[in-house]
Amino acid sequence: MESAYAAAISLPEQVILLGIPTDSPEVEYGWIEPGVSCVAQSCVFPVSRFWEKPPRKLATALMAQGCLWNSFVMVGRINAFLNPIRQTLPSLLGAFESIRSSFSTASGEKGLLELYSGIPATSFSQDVLSMRPTDLAVQCATGLGWSDLGEPGRVLAVLESRGARTRVGIQSGSPTQSGGRIARGPAGNGAE
Repeated sequence: MESAYAAAISLPEQVILLGIPTDSPEVEYGWIEPGVSCVAQSCVFPVSRFWEKPPRKLATALMAQGCLWNSFVMVGRINAFLNPIRQTLPSLLGAFESIRSSFSTASGEKGLLELYSGIPATSFSQDVLSMRPTDLAVQCATGLGWSDLGEPGRVLAVLESRGARTRVGIQSGSPTQSGGRIARGPAGNGAE
């Protein structure tokens, strides 16, 4: 992380992403194509391209090319984050800037609630990062033990890899399918 902070200081216009070396063609992660092959943790490279949740065939090709998973851990100056938003979602940023002066007032909360109720759903990865790779740099982060714990199956896999004993009851298919039920507890305690 210290080298990512140093990179953010030396590259003040860039958002520094921590890229994770891959071990499978994961379709639920964002993928980063570094401008140059990343071989050392302390190196920072420009981003050639960013893909958000690619299909399996593309994820397999990205893995073969040495692309990295996006950890969604980012370091940068405030303007490094605001500039790509300004370029990709100017009306969204403008809406927030228009009520900025009221943030610390009694009417600020009401203004924020009104603003949030009227803005469309957006994805920072899809709508900003994917559209502005030139505003990004990537640091290859090795040896972190990183895992995306966004799904129950991933949480269980990490627990199992660390020797945790769990008992999982699954109904109606996999734990991530609709209708599946997962119960976690020490093995043999009857939790289902």
